[in-house]
Amino acid sequence: MAMQHLLFVLLIASILNAVSCDSTVDATTATAYDILEQNNLPRGLLPLGVKSYVLHQGAMEVTLPGLCDFNVTLAGQQYMIRYDSTVGGVIRPGSLTQVYGARIQLAFDFPAFDQVDRVGDQLKIHGGDNNFFKTMSFPVSNFAQSHKCN
Repeated sequence: MAMQHLLFVLLIASILNAVSCDSTVDATTATAYDILEQNNLPRGLLPLGVKSYVLHQGAMEVTLPGLCDFNVTLAGQQYMIRYDSTVGGVIRPGSLTQVYGARIQLAFDFPAFDQVDRVGDQLKIHGGDNNFFKTMSFPVSNFAQSHKCN
């Protein structure tokens, strides 16, 4: 009887271990692009070539191979978005706040932006306290696919 009890306990422990391993694998196989999409943000907010990312209690930090520039068109005008090799922020459904490592070219300057919100089919990029811009809106479709760094 004791042997049957021991075998039963081992069987349950094995099943629980297998279940916990499967959920860990699922969590670790999600890409940074998947995390964006799970939060109703387009994957194209990040360029192609993400090396790694860390997600801890909503704070997400992404490592890129290096400095990354790519262009986005709005009303026929090209805007260059520039990412440092490390970018991040706090991710929640439909928004990224406390963004760092990201800038947008306006004229001859690259002011930082500190927040991105999805509002319907628009992405609103907020300039924070800088004097260059408060908010710019882009169609979500401009970020449907990840851009290649220039």
